[in-house]
Amino acid sequence: MALSRSHRRDEVNFWPGFVDALSTMLIGIVFLLSVFVLGQFFLSQELTGKDTALDRLNRQISELTDLLALERSSNRQAQENLQLLQSSLTREQSERGRIQDMLNAQPGNQAAQLGEAQKALESERQLSARAQATVDMVNQQIVAMRRQLAALEEALGASEAKDKESQARISELGSRLNVALAQRVQELARYRSDFFGRLRQVLGTRPDIRVVGDRFVFQSEVFFDAGQAVLKPEGRGELDKLGAIIADLGREMPPDIPWILRVDGHTDNRPIRSAQFPSNWHLSAGRAIAVVEYLVTKGIPADRIAATGFGDNQPLDVANTDDAWRRNRRIEFKITER
Repeated sequence: MALSRSHRRDEVNFWPGFVDALSTMLIGIVFLLSVFVLGQFFLSQELTGKDTALDRLNRQISELTDLLALERSSNRQAQENLQLLQSSLTREQSERGRIQDMLNAQPGNQAAQLGEAQKALESERQLSARAQATVDMVNQQIVAMRRQLAALEEALGASEAKDKESQARISELGSRLNVALAQRVQELARYRSDFFGRLRQVLGTRPDIRVVGDRFVFQSEVFFDAGQAVLKPEGRGELDKLGAIIADLGREMPPDIPWILRVDGHTDNRPIRSAQFPSNWHLSAGRAIAVVEYLVTKGIPADRIAATGFGDNQPLDVANTDDAWRRNRRIEFKITER
């Protein structure tokens, strides 16, 4: 019987270590809650960052959901531990009652056994008191965790509300931006049409100047000699007409329309390998730059004009004839968006 009671005392002595482990777990939970509070602070600072802030908010909500699940899991584990402690306390109380009954039934001449039983009873009482204290502490911790869980759920609800509000604002801004862009595109198309109409009136009908899609196309011979990127005098005269129209049109356009005049240089597919122009790309780019530089001197703002060289990579006619080569050697003007 003494061995049995000694075995029970050794078994129950594990509970203080369990309580220490439970306290360590609660400290970790408090640390996680502190991290959450810091995350909420930085989230409120960055909410005005539109799309970037919205992404960060979504990540915070995900982390908060994980933390909420962890809190719920910890709460369930604490409840299980409480039930286990209560069950152990019940067993200890039952054992104490049994020992007390046994003591009451002992004869008066068995003093040694009575003393041993009294010691065992006292030990059981001490153990029962420690178990009860542990149960009370766990109950307090469960109440605190429930309060923290309620606070987390409230914070999660607030974050979800802010997320919905941000989504609605972004959607509204996107709609307004699309409307504004559509208006700007329509205005640019109207000014581009006006540009084409004025240029047709000034230049008239000439075989070396034509319209292809949304571009005015000049044959390179209008501006340059073969294999050269220096403007001819007669070419400068044509650019004077073009520059005057573009300058007038630029003054009429609202400043918030992001228009730009793109000057594209093209060559035929016969390779050129001179000291000045190692390739057709160099020649087409050099011609486009020469036109741009001249138009800037005629009042076209430098931030409203760009030069592009395509070499022989975008032919209008893929045949290898003199007429196809002549058509492919060209300078194109296009009003577009930046």
